[in-house]
Amino acid sequence: MRALLVVNPQATSTTPAGRDVLAHALASELKLDVLLTDYRGHAAEMTAQAVADGIELVVALGGDGTVNEVVNGMLAHGLPSDPESAPALAVVPGGSANVFARALGMPRDPMEATGAILNALEEQRSRLVGLGRTADRFFTFNAGLGLDAEVVAAVERARAQGLEATPMRYARTALREYWNERRRPPSMTVEIPGAAPLEGVRLAFVSNTDPWTYLDGRAVRLHPGASFTDGLALFALKDLGLPTITGVLRQALRPDGDPRGRHVARQDAVAWVKVRSDRPLALQIDGDHIGARTEMEFHAVPRALRVVV
Repeated sequence: MRALLVVNPQATSTTPAGRDVLAHALASELKLDVLLTDYRGHAAEMTAQAVADGIELVVALGGDGTVNEVVNGMLAHGLPSDPESAPALAVVPGGSANVFARALGMPRDPMEATGAILNALEEQRSRLVGLGRTADRFFTFNAGLGLDAEVVAAVERARAQGLEATPMRYARTALREYWNERRRPPSMTVEIPGAAPLEGVRLAFVSNTDPWTYLDGRAVRLHPGASFTDGLALFALKDLGLPTITGVLRQALRPDGDPRGRHVARQDAVAWVKVRSDRPLALQIDGDHIGARTEMEFHAVPRALRVVV
């Protein structure tokens, strides 16, 4: 099988020694080429070229940003007419959160994950997953406007200064951005199929699976009914007051997290979500800051990608 290993050498938990060991293990069973990414967008560009050249498997070694680029590269020429026979994706976690890999049930240890991939290939195991799409870009697990995206943007700025994206840094950044948002809360209107527009929303994002994200080893659960097969899930808050936020976080961090409340709006298994804001808000896609937007549409793309798992 012809395979491309896409490695982000800047990913949080990826080391040269570990990368070489993984590449050797994969090369023992696959006809393997290795790409070390140099810049943002490099993984998408080279993956798209590899797919056009007939590659059968793309293995992403890095964080969720690397996975997102690889996925968008794989689908750069359009959705496959037969996803079952299209090139497949495999993911080796190498970042800090690795939400997509962990939601698929992949081991957190890169070597164990590589072993699981080789076993799945030997047994010809794979599954089709749905994706989300917005701003002409696919996303694997979530996208959002507002507070969560402001946190992502702030952490990216810190990483650009050479600071590590640790769970503690995310927590401190989230607290700071929360107080900034409280001083000037946005006002959004959210629409979903078959329902009246929801006005006065302060925070909105959509998920493609559950858990929504992780705090180190702890799952953050906002949509227990969300999955890779049932469309998108909407989570919105109409209030950013401290009682609302602490109540939602307390529920979301429980093993059976199922946040509810009078200021919480949720809907699972929707085909699309439209969001309009009274001012430009930060947009994040799979944990990458994309820029500021006043209006966005998020669409579910069922059975879009074959994943070795």
